[in-house]
Formats: sequence, C-alpha cells, structure tokens
Amino acid sequence: MDEQRHLLSILVDNEPGVLSRITGLFSGRGYNIDSLSVAETVEPHVSRITMVTHGSPGIIEQIKKQLNKLINVIKVTDLTGMHYVLREMALIKVNAKTEHRAEILRITDIFRGQVVDVGIDHFTVKVTGDPEKIEAVINLLKPMGIREIARTGCVALPRENGNSH
Repeated sequence: MDEQRHLLSILVDNEPGVLSRITGLFSGRGYNIDSLSVAETVEPHVSRITMVTHGSPGIIEQIKKQLNKLINVIKVTDLTGMHYVLREMALIKVNAKTEHRAEILRITDIFRGQVVDVGIDHFTVKVTGDPEKIEAVINLLKPMGIREIARTGCVALPRENGNSH
C-alpha cells in the first residue's frame, strides 16, 4: 500500500524524557519523523507534540497504538483527513546584493513575510504558512543565494467547524 503523509497531534505529560521515548519508538522501528514541534499547552503540565511522518494506514495505526501504550501519552490524534489549521515558520537568511534587494523585498511582501534582520550584505526574512508556501518562498529566493534556513516544523490544531485547511 502507498505511503501517505500523516499529521499527528499528541498530548503528553510535560515531563523530562517523554519526547525521547516517543522519538525512540519511531527510530527503534525504522520510521522517519519528517517534522516535529513541541510546546506547552494552556495547561503547563501538558505538552502538544505535532509530528509529520509517512506510512501506510496500517503502519500509522500500529504507531498510534504503540504511542497510546506509553504511560505519559494522554491522547493521540491523526489529523490526516480531518479539517485543521496548520502553520510553519521559516527564517531565511539570503544574500542581499544591491541589485537583488528590491526583488527580495517584493517576494517577502507578496508572501506576507517580514524582514526581521538587515545586514550589510544580507536580509533575514520570516515567513509563516503551510509547508507549500514556505517551499515557494525558498524557491524564489534561491537565485539570490540563501545562506541559512531555520524552520519550525508544522504546528496544527483541528478545526471545530467544517472549514477546510
């Protein structure tokens, strides 16, 4: 069966070692994590792990069952196929030669990004959106010369109404 991208939202106890046990479950079985983001929720003792991985429906079902067996896991939700809000942030440091500055600013503006740092010969641009939007900005800035990229990974929450992502 074809592997599919899956977006998992995992509520866990906010305690040392929990993330290590979860990532160990993946690496120990040879599953890759494409994206991983972790932060405290409204409740300080609970963290949300947002994870993107690939696998067949059977593999993902097995992963969810194994995750639910871990003592510090509160709830595992596969957002794949559900309506959700998803965002990622990227910081992109790009060469800003005089002849490219206007183009970099135009691209940043089109994608509703921000220049968050300016140097003598570089701009650092912040862009938020879905991964496809981030990739589009990166592809447009590549000809100018990207020096560094830092990406947050995806964060997502299910929608409470019927709107699509």
